[in-house]
Amino acid sequence: MTRSESAGDDRTAWPEDPVDEAASARATVNPHGVVSGWSEGARRLLGYRAAEIVGRTATVLLAGDPPAEVLRSLETRPRWTGPATLLHRDGHHVTVNVLAQRPAPMGTTGEPGGGGHWLLVTPLVRPPEPSQDDALLMWSFSQSPSTMALYDTGLRLRRANARMERATGLSEAEMRGLRVPEVVVHPESDRTEESMRRALATGEQQHLRQTLRLTTHERESVWTTSLTPVRDADGTIRGVLLSAHDMTEEHLARARLALLNDASIRIGSTLDLPRTAQELTDVATPRLADFATVDLLPSIEGGTDPRAGVPSSPVVLRRVAGQSVLPGCPEAVVRRGAVATYPDTSPAAECLALGRPLIRAVTDPGVASWESEDPDRAERVRRYGFHSVLAVPMRARGITLGVATFSRHRRPEPFEQDDLLLAEEITARAAVCIDNARRYTRERRTSLALQSSLLPQRLPEQAAVEVASRYLPARAQSGVGGDWFDVIPLSGARVALVVGDVVGHGIQASAAMGRLRTAVRTLADVDLPPDELLTHLDDLVIHLAEAGSTGDTGGDIGATCLYAVYDPVSRVCTLARAGHPTPAVVTPDGAVEFIDLPAGPPLGLGGLPFEATEIELPEGSLLALYTDGLLETRGRDIDEGVDTLRDVLARPEESLERLCDTVLRAMLPDRPTDDVALLVARTRALDTAHVATWNVPADPAAVPDARKNACRQLAEWGLEEAVFVTELVVSELVTNAIRYGGAPIRLRLIRDRNLICEVSDSSSTAPHLRRARVFDEGGRGLLLVAQLTQGWGTRQTYTGKTIWAEQTLPAD
Repeated sequence: MTRSESAGDDRTAWPEDPVDEAASARATVNPHGVVSGWSEGARRLLGYRAAEIVGRTATVLLAGDPPAEVLRSLETRPRWTGPATLLHRDGHHVTVNVLAQRPAPMGTTGEPGGGGHWLLVTPLVRPPEPSQDDALLMWSFSQSPSTMALYDTGLRLRRANARMERATGLSEAEMRGLRVPEVVVHPESDRTEESMRRALATGEQQHLRQTLRLTTHERESVWTTSLTPVRDADGTIRGVLLSAHDMTEEHLARARLALLNDASIRIGSTLDLPRTAQELTDVATPRLADFATVDLLPSIEGGTDPRAGVPSSPVVLRRVAGQSVLPGCPEAVVRRGAVATYPDTSPAAECLALGRPLIRAVTDPGVASWESEDPDRAERVRRYGFHSVLAVPMRARGITLGVATFSRHRRPEPFEQDDLLLAEEITARAAVCIDNARRYTRERRTSLALQSSLLPQRLPEQAAVEVASRYLPARAQSGVGGDWFDVIPLSGARVALVVGDVVGHGIQASAAMGRLRTAVRTLADVDLPPDELLTHLDDLVIHLAEAGSTGDTGGDIGATCLYAVYDPVSRVCTLARAGHPTPAVVTPDGAVEFIDLPAGPPLGLGGLPFEATEIELPEGSLLALYTDGLLETRGRDIDEGVDTLRDVLARPEESLERLCDTVLRAMLPDRPTDDVALLVARTRALDTAHVATWNVPADPAAVPDARKNACRQLAEWGLEEAVFVTELVVSELVTNAIRYGGAPIRLRLIRDRNLICEVSDSSSTAPHLRRARVFDEGGRGLLLVAQLTQGWGTRQTYTGKTIWAEQTLPAD
């Protein structure tokens, strides 16, 4: 509702209010046609006081019935204006022009709106005639906050306001009669005049966005320009009004925001320290600087934390990155990777000493002060015309990393406070990313060293297979993984081949890998079958995960593993896997087959069985064991990887070492995103010339015959020097089998690099060493065997056990 005479006013009370509220007659009428508000102006117009008219129907104010079309329009339109004849309190008629409108609801504030009330208003005092407004119009034109100029149809300037005079540096009198290109000599002026012609020809307003350098501005400025046709009372175009707004500050603010957004996207895309530093200089050039560099303290790239506090003088920094608007960065004095000493008066050393960013104007006296300490730098500064330098210390997590320096020598404007804030922001982001890269590099180096120490330094020599291997760590941003491989000699000239993969990356994955590799070697020494070994390994992973969840080493541990045992005597390979990729077999004729091996669950799930598979391999077959990183790469599915591996393995190579290199080149043209372990083995066979076997009756009288058979075989092999020890070993092992074991009993001699004596029986009871007392008649046999041989042990079989002893043969 409009304000009545008694209503309050919450607007600011000015000392001399220029508004005369009584100069307008205002009244409000509710939806029922009842007067609900009455102003002092309304009293002056019609003579009624508010108390006399408020609450009465509005028809008492009309001199007659309103036209029907007016009443209909009031039902649908929010506003009506027109002449109305009203009835004065004393009875005479008053004809006025009335503006009636219905206020819009104020739902957005939660307060009630107009609610259908009508506001009626008419002026009591008429303003001067339009002819008297010419002076007011000219004053408003001259003092407008917009930069304005009026041109005639010949595109000659007629009038210019004060802002246009300041923008051009010329008075209106000096510009009158000139065209735009004659006032501002710039290609944008021709574009402006072309748009003015278009406005005259089409009668439509034209809009431009222009960037140009005016003589009155220190830098390029950005303008939005409107060109509006000016018409007379008959609609004839008489000229063009140019209205321009200086958008330079808004443009610079948007450019800074765009640069910040670009920096947040481009800086830190990897965990590579030099690349991150280079990304900072690439983002800053040329939008902020003509030449940008990043110099770090030498200890940073080594991964160590620098000493706290301000770097000692003189400041020594290593150039890590640089970028310039000139090809090849010819301004650079320090080449990338080189270490340089910076004078205390240089911006880089000064900002590090102060611990805050700074802007320095490059002056001749300042350059002269560097001359004695750094003549090359002073010469480059003069040659390329450096005039403004902005240096920002790079700090992250309380550590000073180095300094980022931004310089201008092509852009004429010096750095400003807004540039300093922008440089400080993008440098701070880069510093955090560089510190992340530094910390990651240190952890990666530690993980690689740990993993390298845990992987086999060289593969052991054994007679069962010829082997070659490769380990390829993932690219830097992926982190070091937990892939491993191993070759473990077993009793009976057999060999175990192992490949595994711990889930995750970093030091914890490497440490978990070391634990699992050690566990596999320990379980392999017990000579467990592959499926039983994986079952014990699964239990270990579960225990490690449980211990890790209650300590500081993290939570669950997951891993996959493939364990294969090859016997060169029987040429049988027994394999089992725990969620690991299937191995490939290449037969001597070149056929490649991926073994159909039960997958088994990954290690750490528990409660699920593992199954072993036995395959007989012809001599000279090739086994390829690998981790999933070899097959799974970005942009290639597993099936495609399997087909590629099949094709590569089918091509013969002159050596296993070259085969490994060929496989990696074909499968991994780029640095892998995951660790890759590859182990290839070519099988050998021990025929009857290297193996002798006898069945032994379960009778003590058979022991001498067993010794004779063994000695005869040694003579055939030319190993007479091993007869004494072998006789003792055969006697002890065969006697124990007859006395404590059960039939059938078998004696076997194997000759490869060493001489192996094996006695098998049907009992599962394993012998053990014991200390015999002085008067004991037995208990010393195994002790003698242990002392006279390189090693001895027991392995369980599905039909009993086998006790073996191994002797070192003299070199040929």
